[in-house]
Amino acid sequence: MSSDGCLLEVRALHHWFGGLHVIDDVGFSCPAGAIKGIIGPNGAGKTTLFNLVAGSFAPRSGSIRFDGRELAGLPPHRVAARGISRTFQATRLFPRMSVLENVMVGMHPRSRHGFLAGLAGPLATGREEARVRDASRGVLELLGLGPLAGRNALDLPFGRQRVVEIARALASLPRLLLLDEPACGLNPRETEEMAELIRGIRDRGTTVLVVEHDMSLVMGICDEVLVLGSGRRIAEGTPREVQADPEVISIYLGDDDA
Repeated sequence: MSSDGCLLEVRALHHWFGGLHVIDDVGFSCPAGAIKGIIGPNGAGKTTLFNLVAGSFAPRSGSIRFDGRELAGLPPHRVAARGISRTFQATRLFPRMSVLENVMVGMHPRSRHGFLAGLAGPLATGREEARVRDASRGVLELLGLGPLAGRNALDLPFGRQRVVEIARALASLPRLLLLDEPACGLNPRETEEMAELIRGIRDRGTTVLVVEHDMSLVMGICDEVLVLGSGRRIAEGTPREVQADPEVISIYLGDDDA
């Protein structure tokens, strides 16, 4: 980790699609053990920035360092193996799998099952599957989903599906969890439950980077907030500092006097 305690450090990041410069010289840091929010209007570049960190896109230029090691250009599976896991704005649960089986899939980056395990024979493979199953049940219990382990994931209410996707992301034991619009589609009660869930994840030692439109959620749970506009960094600081920034007030959070 860098000497200043930052787990994730992004510097001078650029990305474009065709002639559209969607990420323009963006830099920010995310301290270990924090919840950091990324906000901004539609088209601000939030999702693209998220995808760059997760390895879904390779930046045109710039640096993405995680725990002191460069990530820029690594494919998603190698980013995951480094200790970063993510969710998606649209839930991507496997429709023919149970809740438990969906979470077991998330353990793949940490699983020893593969070619060498197969050579060791069915006994070793069976032991590994049992280990993955037990660990996945542990994640479900931690998030209050234990009684739902045998249910088909898509039979659950939408809010519970969101939690299953987070459980799957946590199954790989990430040091950094990327949450893409976790409150999207949730009602106020579910949003408050999501806020408590995210706080609990942070309190158990996982750093969280969250893209979210719900300002009450962001301002209520985040230690720091990054504001983007038209692909550029507009402001960064604590929720209180961001809320007091004149440009953020006038453009992104709204000005009651306007």
